[in-house]
This record gives sequence, C-alpha cells and structure tokens, in this order.
Amino acid sequence: MHDGSEPPSPVLPSRRGWPQAVVHFVGTAPVTFTWLAVLFLTTLAQHLLPRWHLLELLRKDSTNLHHLASDPIRVLITSLLWLDGASWWPYLVMFCLFLAPAERWLGHLRFVIAGLIAHIVATYASEGFLYWQIQEAMISPRYLNARDIGVSYFAVGIIGLLTYHLARPWRWLYLIVVLGYCVAAVLITPRFTPVGHLVALLVGLACYPLTRGRSGSPVDPPRLLSLWRFRHPPTPVA
Repeated sequence: MHDGSEPPSPVLPSRRGWPQAVVHFVGTAPVTFTWLAVLFLTTLAQHLLPRWHLLELLRKDSTNLHHLASDPIRVLITSLLWLDGASWWPYLVMFCLFLAPAERWLGHLRFVIAGLIAHIVATYASEGFLYWQIQEAMISPRYLNARDIGVSYFAVGIIGLLTYHLARPWRWLYLIVVLGYCVAAVLITPRFTPVGHLVALLVGLACYPLTRGRSGSPVDPPRLLSLWRFRHPPTPVA
C-alpha cells in the first residue's frame, strides 16, 4: 500500500532551528494537525454557543444507540469533530506525542484507516455494552440517548498501534502501561466509555498488518535522549 509518505526520522532540532523544526513536524503530519485545528475551532464554538444550543448540537452528533440505528454514517463522522466540552490543550499534547509520530511512521492513508477502524469498532462495542446494561436493568433506559462524542476511540486505537514502533524492551513497558490503564478504568468504572477505550486499544493492536513495510528504525527512548544531550550539551559554569 503506497500512500506517498516520507520515511520517518526523529525531529531533534538545534537551538537555532526551532521554527523550522515546528514547521517540519506539522508538515509531516498534515492529517493530525488539520484535525487538531478543526477541534480547536469546534471547542472555541462550544464556549461561545448558549449552553442549551450546545447540548442540542452535541446530542444531535452523538453516536448513541438511537443515532447508530437511524443515521450511523453521519454521526460516526461528526462525532470526530467535537470534544464534548473538554479542554483543547490536553489533546494538543496527545496529538503531538502519539498521533503525529504515528502518522509520520504509518503514512497518511494507513493512519486514517487504522484510526477509523478503531473508532467504528469501539463505538459499536461500547454502545452494545450499554444496550446490554439497559436490557439487564443495570442502568436506566434513558441512556439510549446518552451522549457519546469525541475523538478518544480513534486516538486510543492509534496509541495501541504505536506499540509496534517502539524498540524492545520499551515496547513491552509501554504496552503494560496503556493496557493496564484501560483495564483498570473498566474495573473501576464499568461504563460504556472505558469499555470503548479498551476495545479501541485492542483493535489498534490488531491492526499490526498495517505496520508491515514501513521504513525507519523503531523508536528507542534512551537513544533519542542521548542524541538530545549531544545536540544540547550543558552550558559550562563560569
């Protein structure tokens, strides 16, 4: 599968090259940062709209059981454009640390395919779990219209897939941390959103075939740290 991506390389700018490095970093992950810009605009809109209007809008674009049965394609797309009142800056950090490197490594097309698979499968799995809870009278039937919106299933799927871009043994430590976090969230709060995050992570891991044929060496954190120290030696004390 050829998607015109460039071979990934670590971005370790010199002190004089920060502006160029930022431009390069953004330019090599256009899907990630275009999406992040859209999320900034919709988050800004959330703070400007009257609350009643905002809740109506989010409810309209939510991937709840009702909408998945009546208009699934629309809500699966529009739900990726909102953060449901959340702050935008944590997503800036997450996109830079996880999604942008993943896009540079996988290429634009594989990145989108993997994320959408995780988003769709996790959405249906989490809403299926919610439906089971309603059928078992564990929660109120009003949750048929529960608000379920945001980018987290896509992002968690990519975080899972990024496991294969880390060098051993750091790969296994990373996997233990992210998997342990998702499992603990389900055990502590057995609701549909933590279940969706766990499913998205597993789907991302199952997307391993999309990583085959990708160029570039696995990321080795100690090596990156040593390169950073080499390019940024400590300033001698007079």
